[in-house]
Amino acid sequence: MVRSAEKKRRAVVSESVFAWLLVAPAMLFIAVIVAWPLAETIRLSFMEAGLGGETYVGLEHYQDLAESKKFHRTIVRTFYWMFLSVSLKLVLGLIGAVLLNAAVPGRALFRVLVMPPWVIPIAIGCIGWLWLYNGYFGILSGVAQKIGLTDGPFEFLAYKSSAFYSAVVTDVWVGVPMVTLFFLAAMQGVSRDLYEAAWVDGAGRWYRFRRITIPQIMPVIVSMSLLSAIFTFNSFEIIWILTEGGPRGATTTLIVDTYKTAIGNYKFGEGSARAVIIVMLLGAFSLAYLFFLNKVNKKYGVK
Repeated sequence: MVRSAEKKRRAVVSESVFAWLLVAPAMLFIAVIVAWPLAETIRLSFMEAGLGGETYVGLEHYQDLAESKKFHRTIVRTFYWMFLSVSLKLVLGLIGAVLLNAAVPGRALFRVLVMPPWVIPIAIGCIGWLWLYNGYFGILSGVAQKIGLTDGPFEFLAYKSSAFYSAVVTDVWVGVPMVTLFFLAAMQGVSRDLYEAAWVDGAGRWYRFRRITIPQIMPVIVSMSLLSAIFTFNSFEIIWILTEGGPRGATTTLIVDTYKTAIGNYKFGEGSARAVIIVMLLGAFSLAYLFFLNKVNKKYGVK
């Protein structure tokens, strides 16, 4: 009995060690790639750090940001950018998924054609949009002149409002294909029996979409909303290539402001404080968002 118990104990220990060995590479990866840089960023946020060295300043950077009206406007602009862009992506992605899910000839070709904005490197796509927005040889300005919307060349990226919304359009163009394909995959997983039963009962297309499609794909909508919000909040390449945060800060979001401060001006401490605030804002937004959408899921009966 004693030997049997000893063997069982050794077996349990060996299994536990083996399990930790399997998990160790992932834990090491997370520690090196995520935990250490985050801890270093938090440390630097309490320093006056630059090319000349580091000096401890405590909460000075956070106090300056809390009193900065310019930084407050940047936060508001960032959330507005995120909500507007994500809303358009979800709406257009849902419409695109419905159209691509319809039984029409050539739908396989259409599904392939929706991919280029997502497949093309962002830098290449943004350069193409730079040409489109150009006031002198861009097609958008040319069409606006042809139909009488403008009297002459119009530089979309030269004015605050037009530059901001032009950047939103480009970001939506990049993000819609991914949302569309995820929604399409979710729709194809919905049982056809549900639609057939509703059709037999005389339910129309809008009713079937509202009462069957939306509740069934709600988990994917929740996931894509949150992921797209985080990606858009941290979007850097599109804004930087198009406007570099201009004109006059009209397209400067938190991530662009952090880059300009830390990399452009070599103020690593101030940039780190901004980065920590970004992490805190995203964390709080994600928790609130998931809490709210959990209630929506319960309303639709989605677990």
